[in-house]
Amino acid sequence: MKVQRIAAFSYNNHGGNPAGVVICEEMPEKVEMLRVAKDVGYSETAFLHPLDDGWRIRYFAPEIEVPFCGHATIATGAELGKRFGEGTYALQLNKGRVSVSVVKTDKDVFRSTLQSPDTRSKSAPEDYVQRLLEHFNFSMDDIDPQFPIRIASAGARHLILVLREHDTLAKMTYAYEPVKALMREKEITTINLAFIKSDQTIYARNPFPPGGVYEDPATGAAAAALAGYLRDIQWQGKNQFEIFQGQEMGMPSRLLVEYTDVKGESVKVSGETREIGELNGG
Repeated sequence: MKVQRIAAFSYNNHGGNPAGVVICEEMPEKVEMLRVAKDVGYSETAFLHPLDDGWRIRYFAPEIEVPFCGHATIATGAELGKRFGEGTYALQLNKGRVSVSVVKTDKDVFRSTLQSPDTRSKSAPEDYVQRLLEHFNFSMDDIDPQFPIRIASAGARHLILVLREHDTLAKMTYAYEPVKALMREKEITTINLAFIKSDQTIYARNPFPPGGVYEDPATGAAAAALAGYLRDIQWQGKNQFEIFQGQEMGMPSRLLVEYTDVKGESVKVSGETREIGELNGG
């Protein structure tokens, strides 16, 4: 099984979030996909095969299957573009359907744009948030009160925490196992920690212990969920903004996000990609 390794949301052809992409004639067994994802060691590996007018796709972290993964979709777009040319590709998820478009830039790299599942958000239980924050090196006093704590979704569930200070975000640490257990309790995929610098610039970090990963350097699904959340709370910022992520990990990443004013509607998330190379997954 050949695994293409591609970093999604790279910044000036550096960093990005590495993903595995496996294109098959038919979908492997779940146990095999989990094994390959664990061997690859990235936060997600995408597996896909041709289906009708598009592709069937599933996403696996080293420990779990996730319903939707943004950066692996961006990486998939680059691999499809490399094999079959620029264009838009339909992707059938376990539940629902998304698309990814791909073009080649004047810098000779692929840029992919995913169209996310529909978005939604709801208030997070206060007692749950308090229990969770006990395991981080910050408290409720570090949360920006202008931004309510909510659980947001754009294909997967993310807890949105907006911090007052960039320095708090940069110094984030947490207790891995307790946070992992609490996130699995609410079926939360990542915690989206954000600092909103301006109406067009956001910095983010994303712990992902349920998948067996301490932190993701770039998270497209969380970016789409964040956009839906900002729309739901009637944020006065721009409908197009950029997210910088991964600097603390030495994996600088840039995500471009665009959304409409229609509540719940799909969000566009774009980024450039960086090819890493092929791996034999056995």
